[in-house]
Amino acid sequence: MAQTDITIAGVGGQGSILAGVILGSAAVTYDNRYATQTQAYSSELRGGFAATWVIISDAPVEYPRVIQPDVLVAQAQDSIKRFGDVLKPSGVLIIDSDMVQSFPESASNVYQIPATSIARNELKQPLTANMIMLGALYTITGIVSRKALESAIVAVVPRGKDEVNLRAFDLGAQRVMRV
Repeated sequence: MAQTDITIAGVGGQGSILAGVILGSAAVTYDNRYATQTQAYSSELRGGFAATWVIISDAPVEYPRVIQPDVLVAQAQDSIKRFGDVLKPSGVLIIDSDMVQSFPESASNVYQIPATSIARNELKQPLTANMIMLGALYTITGIVSRKALESAIVAVVPRGKDEVNLRAFDLGAQRVMRV
């Protein structure tokens, strides 16, 4: 039985929770897998803590809480402070290199992508950094199929924003680099 526990964290307004919803939806709706998705956020509209936990499995998920993630997607330095120490020793850490300057020395599988600057400067859509991170997650883990993720993106993002979000996903899938 294969199960992968994922934490996607950032600050409010970065779309961490939306990325988790899309990931879970892709697994369940389009790849016929099992998944749970939980979330937490602070009361600030933007700038406060925001995180989602997604478990994707080949069998029903018995316990929906991520204790020690296999994958941590960090969209802000605060994400490292909150979750860097609980990442499994062999876990994968994916950072937005524009927002995360340091990470635990114990992290051995670290990948980076300048998601914020790609979203702002190339796409002219700052709110697509989460889709760039999702593309990076796809390339590194292959946890769900590309087709499933693309279908979930189209189904979940606002109408008229699907093309730019798919482009962001594609850029993330192409440009992620191992540290």
